[in-house]
Amino acid sequence: MELAKSKTFLNLAKSFAGECQARTRYEFMEYGARNEGLKCLAEMIDNVAYNEFNHARMFYTYLQKAGKEALKNIDISTGYPFKEKWDLAENLKFAQEDEKNEAEKIYPEYAKTARAEGFDDIAELYENIIQVETCHQKLFGILHDQLVGGTMYKREEPVKWKCASCGYESTQKEAWDVCPICNEKQGAVMLKIDE
Repeated sequence: MELAKSKTFLNLAKSFAGECQARTRYEFMEYGARNEGLKCLAEMIDNVAYNEFNHARMFYTYLQKAGKEALKNIDISTGYPFKEKWDLAENLKFAQEDEKNEAEKIYPEYAKTARAEGFDDIAELYENIIQVETCHQKLFGILHDQLVGGTMYKREEPVKWKCASCGYESTQKEAWDVCPICNEKQGAVMLKIDE
């Protein structure tokens, strides 16, 4: 089957647009975290945004294989989430839901379609990205729960906390408010992600 005339072609275009939007939504979240002084949380979100950039890049790479004529204008009609607000905790929850939707519904269907149309390499790309989106879903869920539950910088048992700015480390139940070496605020303490 010719890629430009396949359903897979339109799915690639939808996926490219969706990943671009996810990246931008996550950059909004990253901006919000930085404004709240949560430097390390912002960096984790920024890393996920970069993952989404690379997913978009790979979808775009496959779109390019359809030829110049097919790429002049790709008319797609699909839904994209616009739930995010200027509330960091809510946005982490929304991001978790969106990643779950991609990992459990959208991309498995797109992989199935690609395989049925004979595009095994594209099906494999979707299957590999599903694994990453599942990790994103778990990460956003953990971060949301820690932020809402007040456990982002507190634990029941002592753990090793590390300043991302200067490398200072200390083992205690709660991360310091201000680093004793470089005076960075608590938001510069590296986050502990427990699964």
